[in-house]
Amino acid sequence: MTGAQGFTTRETLKNGIPVTLRAIRPDDKDALLTAFRELDEKTIYLRFFGNKKDLSREELKTATEVDFEQTVALVTCLQCASGEKIIGAGRYITFGPAEPPDRAEVAFLVEEDYQGLGIAAMTLRHLAGIARQQGIAQFHAEVLPENKGMLAVLRRSGIPYSQEFAEGVVHVTLLLSGSKT
Repeated sequence: MTGAQGFTTRETLKNGIPVTLRAIRPDDKDALLTAFRELDEKTIYLRFFGNKKDLSREELKTATEVDFEQTVALVTCLQCASGEKIIGAGRYITFGPAEPPDRAEVAFLVEEDYQGLGIAAMTLRHLAGIARQQGIAQFHAEVLPENKGMLAVLRRSGIPYSQEFAEGVVHVTLLLSGSKT
């Protein structure tokens, strides 16, 4: 596989644990569902803006069967005795009137035991690199104000950004064009 669909890299978390950051695959459905079921309610609420007990078959299909053009999705995995364990995920979905679209909504999710170790920042950095190659000029993120960790990741990314608060949500714009992060 080439391009974003074949993306894979090895990274080391802040605590020294080696991880693999790679493109999501259709055969990740079970691993993604297992990872989701291990999340705390608060983490789910901060990512989905509401409570969610499980992922439907359709949600799993949408999450794992992406085209790597309109949607790009990466997962962070640990090697365990039983194989790979997904501990984080990030994606962007393009939108806008330009053809091809030059804006994308970006979102992340990191399992609680691994929050604060750089997974979201690492994922953002790699997603931004892929997005730039595909002509994406801006990332947009909607973040609940209480999600201080994600707001800090976006603010500290080194990518020029702006934010505004509207309707109970912080709307963040990251300007990818011209930044080298």
